[in-house]
Formats: sequence, C-alpha cells, structure tokens
Amino acid sequence: MKITSLVDNISHPPFLSEHGLSLHIVTQQGLRFLFDMGQGTLFLENALCSGIDISQTDHAVISHGHYDHGGGLSAFLQHNHKARVWVAERAFEPHYSQHVDEGMRYIGLSSELEHHPQVKMVQGTVRIAAGITLFSDVKGRVCFPKGNRRLFGPTMTQHDDFCHEQNLIIEEGSIISLFAGCAHHGIVNILERCREVIGRYPTHVFAGMHLMKSSEHPLFLQELAHQLAMIPHCTYYTMHCTGLEAFTRLQQLLPGRIHYLACGDNVTLPSD
Repeated sequence: MKITSLVDNISHPPFLSEHGLSLHIVTQQGLRFLFDMGQGTLFLENALCSGIDISQTDHAVISHGHYDHGGGLSAFLQHNHKARVWVAERAFEPHYSQHVDEGMRYIGLSSELEHHPQVKMVQGTVRIAAGITLFSDVKGRVCFPKGNRRLFGPTMTQHDDFCHEQNLIIEEGSIISLFAGCAHHGIVNILERCREVIGRYPTHVFAGMHLMKSSEHPLFLQELAHQLAMIPHCTYYTMHCTGLEAFTRLQQLLPGRIHYLACGDNVTLPSD
C-alpha cells in the first residue's frame, strides 16, 4: 500500500499547504482511494505535482462534516465521474466553531451535494470492499481532545457529538491500516473501536489527533503517549490538526513510533 499526502497544514516545496487533510491511497490490489479532500481545489494541484490522476480514483471517503476535510467535494466530483463517495449520515448538517475573536463561524459542508448520485450516505459499520471497512459508533472518553469544546452542531448552542465522524480500515494480510481524519472521538477510543470491529489493533495509524488547541498539553500528551505505547507493534503517522508542538512532544515520548506526514510525503507499507 502507498499513502501520499495531498493536503496538510505543512508542505514540502513545490507542494502548497492549507489547514486541511487529504490522503491518496493505493492498495496492493490496485484500488485507489481518496481519504478527505481538503478545503477546495488544492488537493487537485498537489495531486498533479505527485503524478496522481484523481479521475481514476475508485473510492473516496469524507471522514466528517467539516470544510477542511470535505470542502473539496465539488472539485472532486467535477474531475471524477465514477468513484463512490462515502459520507456518514448527518455529515451535511450544519457545524460551527467558536472563535475568541470571530465568534461562531460556520465550518460545515455544502448541503447541495448531499444528493449527488456518486455520494453514498452510510452509518455504523460498512464493508465497502474486501478487507476495507468504514466504521463509526465510537464510545469512550479516554484522552478526549479538549479542543472539541469549541465545536458545535447542528445548532450553535449544541456541542458537537461527532456522530458524523467515520474511520477507514484497510486490511492487507498482517498489515492493518487505520485512517482517521481529526479523531474527534479521541484516537485511543477509535483504536479500541477498530479492535472491536475487526478483532485486532492496527499495525499502522494515519490520523490527525485534534491536539492543536488542547489546554492540557503536558499531562494530556503524557497520558496519550502512554495509551498509544500500549498498542503492540503499531506505528503512527500523524498530521494536520495534531499540530507541531504536540507532535514534537509525542515524538519524544514515543521514540521511533510516531512520524509526521506532511504534504508531499508518502509512505509505502510492506506487502504481506
């Protein structure tokens, strides 16, 4: 499997960056996935730089209903006319973020695309191909990101419960890869749900961890690193909303086990 970052907050020249996430995935069987699409058209520009043809994508997944992950949906549908786009139910509902200076700001998706024929609304656990599973229904509050307190939806007075968040598992023999957009439910809780769904923990995790606005960095990150270290033989690739400060500390606490995947980076996992 090969994973290429097409959108991230950080990029290597000549790639451009934005606050967002998009990963291109090619499985051993040759299936091509787009996991999230950033804010707009940047994923297309960076795909061109990477020699990736977005029109040949077989499946696309939007991890949750925020603009920095699904804002590029319109651009994707203009360039790809065959892929099924897997979106969690309620992802097109309104979502908001509370900012100190700006007040409440809309951060949702364009609801006009909800009924597009390529868009498939799903909930719970869904097997979309052999060895490829989407899941939600994450429970638990272990290492729950504090930045979630600033997020609201579907009303501006209701804290977001992230029922619109879903995660992707790709199984290739002994190599199990878990993909999570922002891990609003907490990456530890998502890992536990992954184990419940397929009966084992992943060997590789690709996820933003929504730590940029955590108000408990020292103790919070220490406990998070402890929890992640307890997952045997798992390597972590993080990005986007984890933030460099939190990543640097996690790298110190998990030497050799966590890496940053910036735009332009790619990872090739061993074949089984």
